[in-house]
Amino acid sequence: MKILIVIPHYNHSASLRRVAEGCLAQNPNVAVFDDGSDGSPEELLKGLPVSFVRFDENRGKGAVILDAARWAASRGFTHIVTVDADGQHDPKDYPLLSAAARENPKAIIIGRRRFSEAENVPASSKFGRKFGGFWVHLQTGKAVSDIQSGYRVYPVEMLLCLSFFSKRYAFEAEVPVRALWAGFGLKEVDVSVEYPKDRISHFSLLKDNFRLSVLNTYLTIRSMLPIPHRQYGPSGKTGKITKRGYWEVMAENLKMPGNVTRNAVSAAWGIFCGSIALPGVRQVMLFFGAGWWNLNKILSISFEKLCIGPIVPALCIEAGYFMRYGRFLTEFNLTTLGRQFLQRVWEWVLGSLVVAPLLAAAAFIIVWLAGFMLHRSLRGRV
Repeated sequence: MKILIVIPHYNHSASLRRVAEGCLAQNPNVAVFDDGSDGSPEELLKGLPVSFVRFDENRGKGAVILDAARWAASRGFTHIVTVDADGQHDPKDYPLLSAAARENPKAIIIGRRRFSEAENVPASSKFGRKFGGFWVHLQTGKAVSDIQSGYRVYPVEMLLCLSFFSKRYAFEAEVPVRALWAGFGLKEVDVSVEYPKDRISHFSLLKDNFRLSVLNTYLTIRSMLPIPHRQYGPSGKTGKITKRGYWEVMAENLKMPGNVTRNAVSAAWGIFCGSIALPGVRQVMLFFGAGWWNLNKILSISFEKLCIGPIVPALCIEAGYFMRYGRFLTEFNLTTLGRQFLQRVWEWVLGSLVVAPLLAAAAFIIVWLAGFMLHRSLRGRV
């Protein structure tokens, strides 16, 4: 593992040299990537053994990080650590991040900022961390505490093999989602944070919030689609990260004991949402639940479709009728199905509260048993 510390810079002349000096004390490989700052920021780094790359126009932090990854790859670096140039990160925490990266070389390492120990923490940062964490959990099923922290370790191969929608501030919110979808790991470690009173922030309340809204809308819709995400993993021959076939990923998932239960829960959730008498709402329940709990969306949607048609609604109506009158509905005519339509709707709703959990439990048992047998069969071939 060979790590390069990258300092994305844009008009932070007051703190740039101090940050660079702190980084050099931790790692001799430091590069400053200037995103079209005013003046001549390279003059601030005179006498320091740091690499300096300057872009003529401001293109955004995401574009800078991607260019830094390409620059690092061409020089044999396997990982980059990004440190904000505004001085909020303490370079002395670098060993915590690098140690976590060595233990998890194919994962993103995020420095989770300890807001409880910092002064002058902007209210927008506190809110943004909670708000961003909600969306990542919904989109990936994984809990990430500090999606906005810029103190990170990125595997260079990961950045270069994935495609990203954002190139500015929202980039740092998109990368973990894309990485988790693609099968990469993510780990957080606690780091200190400081917000100097003279700190300059380039966050645009209108533009960047709009970009984040567009990004989260796109990622949420994509997360709901029953289309598998492209998976990546190390090649058995070279060890380099390559695309993996869907059947290979599916076979590996079935070999993992935890996925047997996950698939069974996915099927049960699909049956429950398909059976409950909440037209329109149940589709929202299906997608949000599948995303929040990181379920198999293809299974959930497939089993939900099994409930379309007269059989499951009829079972619910019969159950609701029995709950109301102590007997089953046996007469089907203009009166019972026409004039008493609203009563049948109420019985459908009432009965679905019993039928939906029972069918979901049955689906869980059947899919779990089938998955367990497949799991044993595939494991036996290893």
